[in-house]
Amino acid sequence: MEQMIIQITSGRGPAECCRVVARVQEIMIKEGRAAGISIQVLENIKGDINGTLLSATLLLKGKNVTAFCGAWEGTVQWIAQSPYRKFHKRKNWFVGVSVFDIKKQVQWNPKDVTLETCRAAGPGGQHVNKVETAVRGIHRPSGLQVLAMDSRSQLQNKQLCLERLEAKFLAWQTGELVKQQQDRWQEHNELERGDAVKVIRERL
Repeated sequence: MEQMIIQITSGRGPAECCRVVARVQEIMIKEGRAAGISIQVLENIKGDINGTLLSATLLLKGKNVTAFCGAWEGTVQWIAQSPYRKFHKRKNWFVGVSVFDIKKQVQWNPKDVTLETCRAAGPGGQHVNKVETAVRGIHRPSGLQVLAMDSRSQLQNKQLCLERLEAKFLAWQTGELVKQQQDRWQEHNELERGDAVKVIRERL
């Protein structure tokens, strides 16, 4: 199974470009699911106007993910009348699509986690505090930490701790990738408007 992260960004484009980000995300999800690809929205950063997104980050899993992403990677040109400015002459709006191969990033490995037991603090009666049932997990490569003390069972807390730490790690990793990409876009005041990988003519 292939796994990729896609980020769609408006760069520093106007509200129309933010609307294109939202529409491109809709199309990607529809086309991806039709192709049997699992698509999860990891993060949507909303624009100032309802129905617009400054950026969208998606996690794709399945077969042919690389080919699917390759068809979108680059600049997408959307040709439409502005839905926000009635008499605006401009009809070409651009967004950028970046693809990240998760395999090339730091991989999640439970062996990178140090688990420490400690006493569960807070309410729960004296019997809770007599035994070290709470578990703290530290992911050494990233420094991320999670504390699990939901259960009286140390084993269950260890399992919870690992699950939460993995989720936190994926969110952190995605954030790092998005930050890198946004830094790159900040270097360009405008997206590259040359060779668009896709040209879409639909109403916004």
